[in-house]
Amino acid sequence: MVKIAAIALIPTESTVITFGILAGEPSGDRLGAGLMRGIKAQQPNVEFVGIGGPQMIAEGLDTLVPMERLAVNGFIEPIKRLPDLIKILRLLLRTFSAQRPAAFIGVDFNVFNFLLEGMLKRRGIPTAHYVSPSVYAWRRGRIRRIARSTDLLLTLYPFEPAFYDQSGVVARYVGHPLADEISLTAGNRQAQLEARTELGVVGTGRCIAILPGSRMSEVKLLSARFLAACEIIHGRLPGTVFVVPCLRDSIEAWLHTEIDRHPDLNIVSYLGNARLALCACDAAIVKSGTSTLEAMLLRRPMVVSYAIGALSYQLVSRLVRTPFIALPNILAGRELVPELLQDAATPQALAENLLNVLDKAVREPEYLAAFAQLHEQLRCSADDRAAEAILAWQRDLLDSTDTEENTNANTKVS
Repeated sequence: MVKIAAIALIPTESTVITFGILAGEPSGDRLGAGLMRGIKAQQPNVEFVGIGGPQMIAEGLDTLVPMERLAVNGFIEPIKRLPDLIKILRLLLRTFSAQRPAAFIGVDFNVFNFLLEGMLKRRGIPTAHYVSPSVYAWRRGRIRRIARSTDLLLTLYPFEPAFYDQSGVVARYVGHPLADEISLTAGNRQAQLEARTELGVVGTGRCIAILPGSRMSEVKLLSARFLAACEIIHGRLPGTVFVVPCLRDSIEAWLHTEIDRHPDLNIVSYLGNARLALCACDAAIVKSGTSTLEAMLLRRPMVVSYAIGALSYQLVSRLVRTPFIALPNILAGRELVPELLQDAATPQALAENLLNVLDKAVREPEYLAAFAQLHEQLRCSADDRAAEAILAWQRDLLDSTDTEENTNANTKVS
């Protein structure tokens, strides 16, 4: 039984409840900020200590280390940064062991957070984790490690809790904050016109969003195929404009060299996230990931693609346990959008499938209606539900502690 100080959990006017919390990347910063906001709305006198980005800091996080110190990509950089990451881990362990927060909440950033959660749990500090790893897709053996590390798991998708039924982990579906953030009408004609005006592509005919990824490694593997597909689409639909968002300066600079190889194409690139391009477009070619969910929420027909190194693909393909990789397909349990992976992601196949889904969206109104149904399913006021789950779990911890203390007291008396 986890031992906690009951006074830390009593929600009175004067008691300050402290939560440890950590997010290691911008997506986690957004999730963490929403969770903090939801907890503050339901629980007076609460404070948060840990690591997060600007959005979490704006919600009152007492940050111990700048989130940027946790930012690592690929396989080599984490090894180079290992000494600093160990320093940060030790600082967090010392701080939380001394302060004894009511609970620690790891927000995504799975490898680091599960390691920290396991260490804190062994020290008697309750742990929760927000966002399930993709155990439905591959490496289901991770469930055992998750069970050793965390007491409560908050999931974004309704099918995820079932994977933890026999693990001892309490898993709660809370919905996806992105589905709350994007309104049910966010992709309508007026929003599309406003996005095209901002991009300067009003009156240019068809608009296709090209999303080769947010990491340089992804962009280098996919952009040549995507741009070659654009050449084919341009040949079939002259006057089409292609919009390419670039998340970072380095990606934009590298992509410009690739774009220059296609002088006949009307390509608009900009520094920023994918939302503007997806709002503006009629359809999209998208690297597998969260952008496929965003495209679905905006009701945009899409073709989903992914490619990695040949050796990596041989290894990963043996571990994958799901028939789909695109989130719309996983959520629907059927193929709503085409998936073209690895060698199948040829420019010709990408272009043909893109043209097909453009036509399908016009001919079959029920096609995009399926996107709307999934949007409504995920639209659950996730920030508030996540906060409710954390606070209900907190109350259960208090009740179990009180029960154990009463039992022990009665045993001593008798």
